[in-house]
Amino acid sequence: MPELPEVESLAAFLRAEATGRRVVRADVAAFSAVKTFDPPLSALAGALVTGASRHGKFLSLDLRAGDGDLHLITHLSRAGWLQWRAHLAPVPPRPGKGPLAFRLHLTPDTDAATDTDPHNATDAPTGTDTAGFDLTEAGTQKRLAVYLVRDPSAVPGIAALGPDALAVTEPELAALLAAERGQVKRVITTQSVLAGIGNAYSDEILHTARLSPYKLAANLTPQEVGRLHAAMQAVLRDAVERSVGQRAATLKGEKRSGLQVHARDGLPCPVCGDTVRSVSFADRSFQYCPTCQTDGRELADRRMSRLLR
Repeated sequence: MPELPEVESLAAFLRAEATGRRVVRADVAAFSAVKTFDPPLSALAGALVTGASRHGKFLSLDLRAGDGDLHLITHLSRAGWLQWRAHLAPVPPRPGKGPLAFRLHLTPDTDAATDTDPHNATDAPTGTDTAGFDLTEAGTQKRLAVYLVRDPSAVPGIAALGPDALAVTEPELAALLAAERGQVKRVITTQSVLAGIGNAYSDEILHTARLSPYKLAANLTPQEVGRLHAAMQAVLRDAVERSVGQRAATLKGEKRSGLQVHARDGLPCPVCGDTVRSVSFADRSFQYCPTCQTDGRELADRRMSRLLR
């Protein structure tokens, strides 16, 4: 699942590649992906791309249309991705065929975008040569979501977000954790508590902070909260620095190359050399190092027995 660093990098990529272009049209290949109807997708035609931004794990393409601002917002969910194309096929895709969910056609360059009156974004550019991007989703569970809104807060998931993981201060984090009942792994991945962290980076953050994923969030000592906050900032900022500037096509590989414990079950911990262990759930798993995080104890698989602390 794309998390804060990847979405931040995609936003930077779109700011560099798409800003200054105009929308030619939008093609929908998976109708279930589009979650809004007002304004209609037809309102995108001719809109000028003014930038891109991130709200937690939501990606927003920011536009200016004839009657105000628009935001094309995407949540890539677990298996979604953005693929930039210098040249898009002019023929609309067939709905329900393959992983493609949504396609946005843009003018081939910013010069083409200025062929229309900059004060009248309702004049859609013409021509068959377009650049733009595809939103795709692998697998059978289709959860990718696309919203077209005038205000990002109109997206329920954005309205419910907690403070951004890169912006939260240590005292704010301490207050958030103290108010939660649950294990720290679950708490820091709950978007209404803290925005931007998912399964992979929570593993990395807890490993860096030397904390068990099962430790109760409200029971963390001030020293442990300090380690958690420092690890959160270090892991996420390092991942952002490594990711920003990468092309969309290389981001997944860049993420994998920087991981120390997540998805490394059975491999040696790069810090202490112990074997990285895994705990599996119904449809996902997380990884940790016993020596670094649990005083050498192996955590019980939730499917087999009660959790060990």
